[in-house]
Amino acid sequence: MTKLDEKQIIRLFANKLGISNSLDDVALLKKGIVMKSDMLVASTDVPSGMQAWQAARKSMASCISDLAAKGIRPYAAVISLGIPNTCSMQQSYIEGLAEGFAIASKEFGVKIVGGDTNEASELVIDCSMIGFSRFKVPKRSGAKQGDYVIVSGPFGYAPAGLAILLQNAISVSGGSSDASSFFRKQAVKSVLEPCPRQRFGLSLARYFSSSIDSSDGLAVSLYELASQSEGVDIIIHSIPSVEGLDEFAQENRLDTHELVFHGGEEYEIVATISHTKIRQADAAARKAGVSLNVIGRVQKGSGNVFVRNTLLENRGYMHFHK
Repeated sequence: MTKLDEKQIIRLFANKLGISNSLDDVALLKKGIVMKSDMLVASTDVPSGMQAWQAARKSMASCISDLAAKGIRPYAAVISLGIPNTCSMQQSYIEGLAEGFAIASKEFGVKIVGGDTNEASELVIDCSMIGFSRFKVPKRSGAKQGDYVIVSGPFGYAPAGLAILLQNAISVSGGSSDASSFFRKQAVKSVLEPCPRQRFGLSLARYFSSSIDSSDGLAVSLYELASQSEGVDIIIHSIPSVEGLDEFAQENRLDTHELVFHGGEEYEIVATISHTKIRQADAAARKAGVSLNVIGRVQKGSGNVFVRNTLLENRGYMHFHK
């Protein structure tokens, strides 16, 4: 029997249910109502060292990131919990989850209005959110020839943080310098306390011709925009890596390119903006206090992504593997 990956499973259900936009980040209903659901599972989404409150916060941050990529401000959330018996016996762990939900509710400006609890073999958190759109929601399929490719920030911290937490990777220069200490702190924090780019999305999404959140990896995100848009390729001319990543990769015999493009678990926004709107978007970014990072252009093609002159491999983080 063939084992399906995550996208194949989604397509199968979409075909059976007649859902045409199943591979976009959010579900747009009538009158600007937007819904989003995301699930956190301990074995695939909770790395070693993540506390209960951080897991709860992350479950909400994942939804927030997808909404932010579309410029949607969340209104309310429903949280359902599957709690293993070993956790349910520990009041401090449950209190930690509750604390994390409270922190996220205040941080992201979303009301938690209900949910459900049950026993499960491992911790499972299902977060469903509803929000409202005041303008046309950008899809993955809107990139046009001549558009600029932009990201909300640099990449590499989260994959480096996972290497530190899971593989005992050392930070730059063995952790002795101030730069190394800062890199390690930021890398680990990006994993344990991911920061969705809510301000960036709310300020700039009205200018996007296409957009996606990058939690499955930068390469996968770029390919989604290129392949779902009609007759285009994406050309990356500026690699958006965080400062200190090259040194970290060399110290740990890792590949900077791999960390930037194929790491996943990062909550940046990847989008395209028409050349006719890029100046307006840049002005809006400065007003909002965020950086508009141009990393490439969209050109005529067939759904491929190139880094400079080299074809980028379409690979990243997925919850199911063949």
